Amino acid sequence: MPGTATGALTVQVALIVIASVVGCAALSAASSVFAPLTLALLIIALLWPLQKGLQTFLPKLLALAVTVVVLASAFAAFGSMFVWSFSRVGQAVANDAVRFQGAYEQFTGWLEGHGIAVAGLWAEHINVGWYLRLIQTFIARLNSTTSFWLVVLVYVTLGLLEVEDFARNIRKFKDTDVSQSLISGSIATAKKIRSYYVVRTQMSVLTGLLVFAVTYSVGLPLAMEWGVLAFALNYIPFLGPLIATVFATIYAIAEFQSWQTAAVIFVLLNAIQIVIGSYVEPRVSGATLSMSPVLVLFSVFFWAYLWGLFGAFIGVPITIAILTFCEQCQSTRWVADLFAGDGKSQTAAITAP
Repeated sequence: MPGTATGALTVQVALIVIASVVGCAALSAASSVFAPLTLALLIIALLWPLQKGLQTFLPKLLALAVTVVVLASAFAAFGSMFVWSFSRVGQAVANDAVRFQGAYEQFTGWLEGHGIAVAGLWAEHINVGWYLRLIQTFIARLNSTTSFWLVVLVYVTLGLLEVEDFARNIRKFKDTDVSQSLISGSIATAKKIRSYYVVRTQMSVLTGLLVFAVTYSVGLPLAMEWGVLAFALNYIPFLGPLIATVFATIYAIAEFQSWQTAAVIFVLLNAIQIVIGSYVEPRVSGATLSMSPVLVLFSVFFWAYLWGLFGAFIGVPITIAILTFCEQCQSTRWVADLFAGDGKSQTAAITAP
């Protein structure tokens, strides 16, 4: 009967919503477990071709050692670049505190002249205690970041050893449809994630070079540091480029004491982000990584809410994986079709390596 069918559908939707809420709460509460595990799975997808290639002429454990050294070196290089640029900018801000204070007073004076009072709010919340808490939070986050990457490294090391065993176990499933979906979904997901990070790296390098060129040409100090920050933060879609642009603009206000120059820098840096993000990157990535911009932005905010900075960093690859597995089943393929950037299913763009 129609009424019975409608009632069953309502119950099914309600159960899905409840399960989703409970699942999100569990992911947030157990972020120290799930976040490093998820990032490790993404890294395994990136490194498996290297590990598999090395195993063709090296013993398995020796090939694993080489792969882990490559990973650790990449971690160290990326982290060192980010810490170097961030510390250099932070030191410059500390040295120019007087000019920043002057720019702040000018800005607050302009706001209060237009009926917006902020001085009292600033004095209430930004004080010595606030700075001490900020430093303590930064130190605690630095320690937790080190622990996080160590856990990820352990997961990756163990996971690379068991990739082939997992594949064999999946192929033994009695339900061949489930087995085939898992195998094909894993292959397609790994290929997409590798393509995503290749494209993201190319666009990050291009963004960093252009930001360096713009800041150097206008005479803004720390041009190299701004380029490196733009390169590193560009791995976080939308939020990363915005943060890099705003930081450079605020520094330009204090450095040049000119709102007009800062506005020019802001416009130029945003033009770089728009051209690369809206024109260059879609043409490089093609239909294989096509996703709705709304879904990309939602992925960044949603996973950042659950897992903080690391969630923002890996939110889009997680969504790519979810959509790719949705493509493997007829009942969920509509989800991938709905959120594909070109309105088409991406299944045809994926072929096994």
